[in-house]
Amino acid sequence: MTSEPTTPLRDFLPPHRAAAIDEGAYPPMFASFFMAGFEASSHRRKDRHRLDLIAATRHDVFALQDYRLCRAAGMNAIRDGLRWHLIERYRGLYDWSSWLPMLRAAREMGVQVIWDLFHYGRPDFIEIGAPGFVDAFAQFAAAAARVHRDEIDEPPIFCPFNEISFFAWAVDDGYFPPVKVQKSELKAELVRIALAAVDAVRSVDRRARFIWAEPLIHVAPRHHGALELRRAEDYRLAQYQAYDMLTGRMRPELGGDPDCVDVVGLNFYPHNQWYYRGPTIPMGHHEYRSLATMLLEAHSRYGKPMLISETGAEGSGRPAWLHYVCDEVRQASALGAPIRGVCIYPVTAYLGWDNERHCDVGLFSNADDNGRREIYTPLLDELNRQLEAGVTAEQEALSRVQGEADYMELRFGPDALSVIEARLAAERGGRLPQASVTEAVRQKLLRRAARHVAPLGPNSET
Repeated sequence: MTSEPTTPLRDFLPPHRAAAIDEGAYPPMFASFFMAGFEASSHRRKDRHRLDLIAATRHDVFALQDYRLCRAAGMNAIRDGLRWHLIERYRGLYDWSSWLPMLRAAREMGVQVIWDLFHYGRPDFIEIGAPGFVDAFAQFAAAAARVHRDEIDEPPIFCPFNEISFFAWAVDDGYFPPVKVQKSELKAELVRIALAAVDAVRSVDRRARFIWAEPLIHVAPRHHGALELRRAEDYRLAQYQAYDMLTGRMRPELGGDPDCVDVVGLNFYPHNQWYYRGPTIPMGHHEYRSLATMLLEAHSRYGKPMLISETGAEGSGRPAWLHYVCDEVRQASALGAPIRGVCIYPVTAYLGWDNERHCDVGLFSNADDNGRREIYTPLLDELNRQLEAGVTAEQEALSRVQGEADYMELRFGPDALSVIEARLAAERGGRLPQASVTEAVRQKLLRRAARHVAPLGPNSET
């Protein structure tokens, strides 16, 4: 189902992990750099009305056609979701009829899907914080992993809990209905729930990989008083709490561990920067922070592969926004951030959560009765430009690493590795951007040494 990833993951892994990729034990990261995300929210609003965006966009009916459209646009990797409230209407009784057609459509079309297990919605029989909720969700996650294993002969990729931080904020703000957890403990409780799902999935399929999707934000002070500065910065840094708990850096008693996060997913939209207790900061304003610097900050905290797990704009702003995001991703990548993909989200138009307003977003329109969706050509044109630019940049990077490794071995022979390690130490000490390239060269030399691969010749590696 999957193909070789756009980014050569093996070049950035220790030799034993790189060898595992070649032996098929570790799956390619993603089947394409650009991804399509289908809006999967299924929660109850504060007025108790149930949303089901997969049904509202008719993606549940036309998943096969939708995946075909995505492939035709160069997006072989997909974000999609399960609807727990439909699958488990009664405790312990699972009806997979809402998911199996989507699983089978993905298999038929040969697309790789990252499946959200929890996209805000839960069954009505149990509430977050109620006794047994953690166990119920873990058992649901394990059951989903078994179905995936039986249907798809590929390692699963799950997003166990979409936007822990946003969910906690939405409950605290009154945007979502209340839950049976104290405000101060809600984010930690959501992490506990998510980690239980990770353990449950792994008990079924050890090959499973986990991405997460958390908002990437910037919060600026309204003025530069000491108290205002501290409050704005504390609020800004709170965006990292979910990942800090998932990786065990914060509240280790929850069971977090770096191994629970395979990919740091970050959701970024035009409205993700604002003044503390104030309005949105527009792009171009002196307080607007570049996406590249935000990505680099996240990379410095976690050192994990990264994904723009959601991004997009509405109306005529869609092409310009994708252009901006891709430029910033390239800048961050050049400075060492290992960004593995960009997900256009949502990829189809949809009805707004609050008032069912038609939202013209993504690449595709609403579906007609035959499953046909109109394509927003300006965004497709920009996507094609970015696909072309991305491939060119990737080829240049590969060529640079390959050529440098060849040169080092020809010049220094068996001492090449020690020379490159000394250079890397100096570059890291000086925080130089080329350190990421030097590290890639070092990993390539390590792999060659481990496998006794000659640097040049008709059978040399590429």
